[in-house]
Amino acid sequence: MFPIVLLSVFGIVLLFLGFLKSKTILLPATLLFLFVAVVANFLDWNKTYLYFNDMLRTSNLTMVFTAIVLGSAFLVVALSSSFIESEEAQPAEYYGLMLFSLVGAIMMIGFENLIMLFVGVEILSVAMYVLTGSDKRNLRSNEAALKYFLMGAFATGIMLFGMALLYGATGSFTIAGIGSYAANPQAGLSLLLYVGLLMLLIGLLFKVSAAPFHFWTPDVYDGAPTVFTAFMSTVVKTAGFAALFHLLSVSFTGVYSFWWTILAVITAITLVAGNITAVYQNSFKRMMAYSSISHAGYLLIGLAALGSQTEQAIVFYSLAYSVATISAFGVLLLVAQHRNTQTITSEGVITENFDSFNGLARQNPLLGFAMTVSMLSLAGIPLTAGFWGKFYMFSTAVERGQIWLLVVAVLMSAVGIYYYFRVIIAMYFRDGATEPIRVTPVYQYVLLAATILTIGLGIAPGLLQGLF
Repeated sequence: MFPIVLLSVFGIVLLFLGFLKSKTILLPATLLFLFVAVVANFLDWNKTYLYFNDMLRTSNLTMVFTAIVLGSAFLVVALSSSFIESEEAQPAEYYGLMLFSLVGAIMMIGFENLIMLFVGVEILSVAMYVLTGSDKRNLRSNEAALKYFLMGAFATGIMLFGMALLYGATGSFTIAGIGSYAANPQAGLSLLLYVGLLMLLIGLLFKVSAAPFHFWTPDVYDGAPTVFTAFMSTVVKTAGFAALFHLLSVSFTGVYSFWWTILAVITAITLVAGNITAVYQNSFKRMMAYSSISHAGYLLIGLAALGSQTEQAIVFYSLAYSVATISAFGVLLLVAQHRNTQTITSEGVITENFDSFNGLARQNPLLGFAMTVSMLSLAGIPLTAGFWGKFYMFSTAVERGQIWLLVVAVLMSAVGIYYYFRVIIAMYFRDGATEPIRVTPVYQYVLLAATILTIGLGIAPGLLQGLF
């Protein structure tokens, strides 16, 4: 609960700091606020408490997920120095909205009541709608925000209708009450429970970009400012999967035989759609968007094969994916700012294509190495965190005997290697701009931290075991 209260207060403080003539204090203040929230998050370690009339729970697992979300936000904010330098940007509003969105993400992680889940989803979503369209002079950003808002509103409506049906079937909004009702299917469960579960899943699967609810993702990722794309692809996805895991593991294990097949089919469709479509992309941001869809598929494997290893697998995969993704977008930010190799389409849309990375490793070895490690991790190559993340996910499928799903995942992993290695080949084996890109110390620290963490977890994956 401490991070929720602190982030709410800090967000308001940031808005007032925006009245100052100088913007320079906003970035260090935001980083300090996030650091304080991370420290406060662990004050309840090894303790379990219920807050807000038993609607929110803190446990070791919720604190680990919260730490991943706050840590991801810290790294993303550290990469956003361009907001301070730009005269048109409004960093106080941006940082304030990011902190408010984190409040919603933490609510999604620790909810014990469906009403708290809905409030968390809405706080997170509304902030992201605004941040997506924050580049008001860019028509692509405006279009992305409108698409995100309209499709998100429909998904939220479907999810809320599902919650109403679940209440009608069980007489309770608490996930423990729903779980006690669903734990006895022999007694004959109401049809409303099954319909409500499906509608609730549709709403949450939209938030994590699972197919066939993923159509908003490429346009939103491509149109939003890159900093917010990185924030969206890590924080929102981690919070969404934490909510899905908590909901399914507590409330619906009794009807696992009903929903696992549906979720497994969605998983397979997500893996195929994400990986196959990513192969045809020329824009790096759109490739990362479809990559995000494919990684949603890998995370869904753990939910479809819900078992004793799922908890550890989702935590590890979320951390590995978030760190690698932030590192990749961090390099993209620098390249897009310093290299004039963007492509302007017939519609006047600027896209960061793969040619932007030509020769990058020769002129900037640090950027080339950081991007290489992140691409290798996302591809699941050994000695990176991404390899063990996929290994843990695949192990859950083996534990449940879902071999067909494992075969699909392995084949799609092979496809993923192709488009991730396109970036590596461009950096090391193609000629490009000769001038080096200046990397500020803060950028260096962030990229080094993300790279070291990716390699460290790849060499010693057991570092996180036993924490929760």
